[in-house]
Amino acid sequence: MDNTTPWAVAPEPYDSPAAAALWRAYYTEVSDRWYLLHEGRATDPAELERGIAAASGSELAPPHGQLLLARYAGEPAGTAGVRMVDAETAELTRVYVREELRGKGGAPLLVAAAEDAARALGATAIRLDTRGDLVEARALYARLGYAETAPHNDDVYAEHWFRKPLPSPAPPRAGAPRPSRTSPR
Repeated sequence: MDNTTPWAVAPEPYDSPAAAALWRAYYTEVSDRWYLLHEGRATDPAELERGIAAASGSELAPPHGQLLLARYAGEPAGTAGVRMVDAETAELTRVYVREELRGKGGAPLLVAAAEDAARALGATAIRLDTRGDLVEARALYARLGYAETAPHNDDVYAEHWFRKPLPSPAPPRAGAPRPSRTSPR
């Protein structure tokens, strides 16, 4: 059986050129979706630049956070970030896969890797918020075991809040292969 996959997920500095390019793509997409839905237009370019610059991602740097970058066939393809919000809770953010690669299994790999990173940071639970128009994201989180909860913040764009416990992973059975974030589940 062939366990190879074109996906690989690894930690990445939040300010690397690949991370910055994917942040720009993510922010542009979610901003344009909001403006098209609510105002019938794309994001004003100057506003887009201000928004991208205002969120550097520095909170996704160790020791209190981690940005993960997915590569598909070696090319930057997506991101997911985690940051600790208290001693036991991490927040999942910046989950993004380039549009042309969606549906190929990258998002679940990124989220699983982010959950592992959150555990490594000491989290026993992970939370997130998202918007109502991001229906694909909401479906992904529900499919991956996230439960919708009461609001945990007052972000003006947040419309849905999710949480998932992060129990310690079970130790592998003797002789069982160890799971890899680069192989399909």
